Order: sequence, then structure tokens, then C-alpha cells
Amino acid sequence: MTRIYFDNAATTALDAEVLEAMMPYLTEKFGNPSSVYSYGRETKMAIENARKQVAKILGVTPGEIFFTSGGTESSNTAIHAAVRDLGCHHIITSCLEHHATMHCSEEVARERNIPLSLVNLKENGHIDLEHLEKLLSTHTEKSLVTLMHANNEIGNLLNVAAVGELCEKYGAVFHCDMVQTIGHYPVNLPALKVHFASAAGHKFHGPKGVGVLYVNASMQIKPMINGGAQERNMRAGTENMYGIVGFAKALDLAMSKHEQDSAYIMGLKTYMHQQLKASFPQIITNGDTFGECLYTVLNVSFPKTEKSELLLFNLDMAGICVSGGSACSSGSTSVSHVIKALYNGQSAQMIPIRFSFSKHNTKEEVDRVIEKLKELI
Repeated sequence: MTRIYFDNAATTALDAEVLEAMMPYLTEKFGNPSSVYSYGRETKMAIENARKQVAKILGVTPGEIFFTSGGTESSNTAIHAAVRDLGCHHIITSCLEHHATMHCSEEVARERNIPLSLVNLKENGHIDLEHLEKLLSTHTEKSLVTLMHANNEIGNLLNVAAVGELCEKYGAVFHCDMVQTIGHYPVNLPALKVHFASAAGHKFHGPKGVGVLYVNASMQIKPMINGGAQERNMRAGTENMYGIVGFAKALDLAMSKHEQDSAYIMGLKTYMHQQLKASFPQIITNGDTFGECLYTVLNVSFPKTEKSELLLFNLDMAGICVSGGSACSSGSTSVSHVIKALYNGQSAQMIPIRFSFSKHNTKEEVDRVIEKLKELI
């Protein structure tokens, strides 16, 4: 059976050029970067070159880039540091955040006995910036604002620059989960006025298990992990050498081909939507699908029926990989927290499916999925 993979928001296939760049560090260049002899020096140099490359693409200095195990570690580190080290005694987030942010915010607020506020949503799932300003202006404590650049389930894009301006106005610390956007859009972090930003390599055809945390130079925080001098004394532990090299290579490739790849993928998303509406007029789209939205994500809901209830399972049996929400809920029959937040009590009557695309997908694959959906529903 030939499988069709339409779950690229969960993870992407490793690019062949990225693997090629990583291979020497999986074989002959195996030295510990902390060692002083030649084997160590060449791997240390590779890490620092990767850091410079990533920093240049994101418009920051190399000293502001820290390599981590991925988006979850990066976001957790930023949230903990903002409260522990930067004097934030109030956290503002939203009910649409990835669980890496939501659960961490809840835990930190509980541990530190500080208030946690949820910013209101507009009908289309966008953050209500007026309510955000109200939350910032009515709390006397210094606030941490942690909001994602793009929602991983419905694709809605945040006006990061506007949030950055509000945070600057009220002296708040701003962490932005950019896991779904770094590697998919040109990003200049200083222009957006974020203090922390999270990224993950496997979202743009890089390796899993490696990410980046951007920490603005004005933010003086304590080490993420103690026990060694790696990452300029900020994250102890022997570095994920080949992962770091792969991250930098994947980001460089993604940005060098961004214009053509994004146009191609947007064409696939538009075509898929057209075919779905033609075959299933009763479906609804979730989020601001063709407004301020990721070009990689199309989230639609089918009415709940006896046949559609097992849709994810039956698509999987047919070799079609899609999800009902984030990767954490792929294959789950329960409605995600994002869809519940958008539709309140009405979500129980919906079967949401997220189709997410990459440069490797084709219109022929879209046609085959539509035909299979017709068979199943």
C-alpha cells in the first residue's frame, strides 16, 4: 500500500540534503565538542557555525541562540525563566496554545501561586488584542505573555508585532511559540519585539530532537539545565551535534526555497479545499482558513454521523495519514481543546480533520484522498 502523508504540521520528512550534512557527524566527526583536541575542536566549530547561520537567518546575534531538544523544552524554559528570573508575577496565555505552553503555564502559576489569565478569542479564533491590552493594563504585577505565532491545529496566525508593541508598552515579557512558523516564513525577531521564541527542526524537514530557544540579550536568565558549561553555561549536557548541524542546514534550505515552496503548498491547500467543498458541501472550515492562516494547514469539520465517527481510523487503514488536531491527539476520537474552545458545546457534533501539506505532496494525492473520503462517507 502506498501511503499518503498529510500530517506535516505534526512532523516532516528529513530532507536528503539535511541528512547529507549530518552524516559526517554521525560517522568520522564524532568528537565531544567540549574536548580540547582536534576531534572536539572540529565539532565545536560546527556547532558555532550552525549557531551563526541560524542567528543570521533570524536577524539576531549568535549569543542569543541556544540549542535545545525541541519546541517543548524551549517553551518550558522561557516560561520558567520569566517567572523565576525576570520577576513576572502574572501569566497571560490563551486556551488555544499547544499543551507545551498551556500545561507549563498552569504548573508554574500553581507552583508560584500567581494568577494565570486567558485572553479572549474572536469568533474566527484570533486573539482579541483589545482584551490582551485590558489584561496588561489592569494587572499591577509584571506580566509574562506567552502566545503562539501560528496555531498548530487551525493555522491561525497571530499579529506578533502588535503583541510585541503591547508588551513593550506595559513592560511585559513576551514569549512566542514559533514552532509552526520558523522555517516556513521569513522571521526577523528584533522587529517583532519578542523576548523569547521557540522553534523545532522537525517542522521544516530537519531532524527530530533538536530545537532553538531565542533569548533576547536584555533578558538575564539562569541556566536551563545545570551540570556543565555547554551552550555558554546555559544548558548542561553533551550537545546533539548532528541534530544542531541538521537544524541549521534545514532552516537554510527552507528559507532559500521559501517563495517557491510556499506558493506550491498554498496551491495544494486551495485545491484540496475546492475539492472537499465540491464533494462535501456540508463541511465547515475551522479558523481563518484563507485569511491570516498558515499556508500549510487546512482544518475542516465533517458532520458527526455513524460513518464519519471512525473517519480517522478508516483513513489510517487506507494508508492516509491525517490528524484530528495536534500530534498529541493524532488518531484520537476525542475533539481537541482547540476545537472545543472555538465551538463550545457544538463541537461534540463535529468530526474535525487536519490536513497539513509539504513540498513533497501532490494534487494526485489530494485526488486520491477525496476519492477515499467519498467511499468512506
